[in-house]
Amino acid sequence: MAERTLISPAQLGRTRGKIAYWTLLVLVVTGFTLVFLGPLYWMVANGLKSTQEFTQVPPTLVPDSLHADNYTSAWKVMDLAKLLFNTLYYAFGALAFQLVLDVAAAYSLSKLRPVFGKAVLGMMLATLMIPATVLVVPQYLTVLDMPLIQRNLLNSPWVIWLPSVTNAFNIFLLKRFFDSIPGEILDAAAIDGASALRTLRSVVLPMSRPVLGVVSIFAVVGVWKDFLWPMLTLPDPALQTLNVGIHSLARGVPENHLVAALAMASAPTLILFLIFQRNIMSGLTAGSLKG
Repeated sequence: MAERTLISPAQLGRTRGKIAYWTLLVLVVTGFTLVFLGPLYWMVANGLKSTQEFTQVPPTLVPDSLHADNYTSAWKVMDLAKLLFNTLYYAFGALAFQLVLDVAAAYSLSKLRPVFGKAVLGMMLATLMIPATVLVVPQYLTVLDMPLIQRNLLNSPWVIWLPSVTNAFNIFLLKRFFDSIPGEILDAAAIDGASALRTLRSVVLPMSRPVLGVVSIFAVVGVWKDFLWPMLTLPDPALQTLNVGIHSLARGVPENHLVAALAMASAPTLILFLIFQRNIMSGLTAGSLKG
């Protein structure tokens, strides 16, 4: 049975059909390219302009002369090396906690099937319907006076790491993948005398590299692009992340240098996506079908 499409094969075989198809395709691809890449180009190009050209009205599409020293000046003046180190430290710390705790939670919900496991999963997924800004106040009050230990976590890495662990989407993504692993493999490991922890470490995790890669990228990018939470919980300038530090140092810095700093802050995540885009797509679809 032939698949139904917007343009039938008979119409596509005609000259008018081919012209209409390719014209529409080029317009759509060009439009989406401009929408997504236009702001990136504008940011990089403005960072290369002189201060006079940057404030020129109407703005120039292509810089009259390239001032690459704007990027080096912004790097030194805004101390982006220190901010970059802080952000990487927070991001990979959050990644380590997510890989350990989220994987354990997803594996227990998928394979160990605890009592009230479905109810717990349902409540976790319900948190995805709550806007993140609604949770800012209760989270802030929690880290301000941490229950049980009675400690203030402000200006410490824990204030970034602990909230990032409670990621319902990553747990659900991991659980869906673990659900697709045949039970016969786990039964064979149990017959060989492997415990549940040994089975997870030696059997399940090596098979889960695609989805673990996706979770890792989400964890790093989530911390990297966050602004509101680090701004509230890391008031010490020496401990701030890249986004918050650039915002704090924006006053007194020429606008073209500020845009250059923003371009450098955006570059790592874009490069990360371009390198691992195939892994991201394969990891997102892994576990969606059982075969």
